[in-house]
Amino acid sequence: MSEDARFEDGEEKALNIGAFDKRDLEVLSSLIQDSILPVGEIKWLSSSNKVALLINRFRWEDKKSVFPKHKHLERVRSLLMINHVKSVSSSGFSVKQKDKILSILSISFDGNEGGPGNALIILSGNEGIRVNVDALEINLRDVTMPYIAPSGLFPEHKID
Repeated sequence: MSEDARFEDGEEKALNIGAFDKRDLEVLSSLIQDSILPVGEIKWLSSSNKVALLINRFRWEDKKSVFPKHKHLERVRSLLMINHVKSVSSSGFSVKQKDKILSILSISFDGNEGGPGNALIILSGNEGIRVNVDALEINLRDVTMPYIAPSGLFPEHKID
C-alpha cells in the first residue's frame, strides 16, 4: 500500500496565484499544463459571474526535486477560478458528458490588457473552452494535499 504525498514532502508549498495580465497567464498556463479535468467538475456560477474548474494538476513545480531524490511524481486537486464571466462555450465535447475526462494543454487570453476578451482553454483532442470575460482575472489555488500520480510518468506529448 502506498502512502499519499504531503505538501511538506515537496520543495514548494501549496499554490495560490492569480493572473491579471497576459504575462501572469503564461506562468499560470505552464502550471496547469497536463491537468486532468472531468467535465462534471466545470461549474458556471452565473449569479457571481465566475467559472470554476476543479482540476487534477500535475505538480510541474516539483519536477526538479523529483529526479535527484527519486521521489514519486505528484498531482494535486486545484481550483481554477475565472472571474468577470459574461458567457461560456465549449467545442468538441458536451457539458452533458459529465464522466468525460479532458486534458488541459494551455490557457491564453485574446483581449487587450485590462479589457474584455476571451480566456481560451485549449484541450487535447481538438477540444476547448471559451470564457468571455469583462476583464482578465484568473486564480489558481491548490485545495487538497498532493497525491502520488497514478501513472508514475511525466506527461509527454508526441508531435507528428
